Amino acid sequence: QVQLVESGGGVVQAGGSLTLSCEDSGRSLRTWGMGWFRRAPGKEREFVAAIDFTGNRPSYFDSVKGRFTISRTYGASTMTLQMDNLQPEDTAVYFCAASRWISEVDPGLNEYWGQGTQVTVSS
Repeated sequence: QVQLVESGGGVVQAGGSLTLSCEDSGRSLRTWGMGWFRRAPGKEREFVAAIDFTGNRPSYFDSVKGRFTISRTYGASTMTLQMDNLQPEDTAVYFCAASRWISEVDPGLNEYWGQGTQVTVSS
């Protein structure tokens, strides 16, 4: 069974950094796409970043471009999200997703999800 586990969330002041990590405990997603989504209280889940299994075709939502960096090493069922210059509007629960093809506009199409990790950015 695929089980995605996120880690690295926490509380940080505006301008600070955090690194999120996602791992499939089953180590079975070598050729699957992986991505990050987030949900702020009272808002819809939204796309943050995604990367294919080669680790060299990342994509980002406009609001995080230049601040967040997604990475993945081929052959390892792990993915990271380096978040720099965090702002209060980045506060949300961040979810790891995995799918044969990551859907950025319709999150419900993605096949597997982690439980989420809380990121809180204070002013």
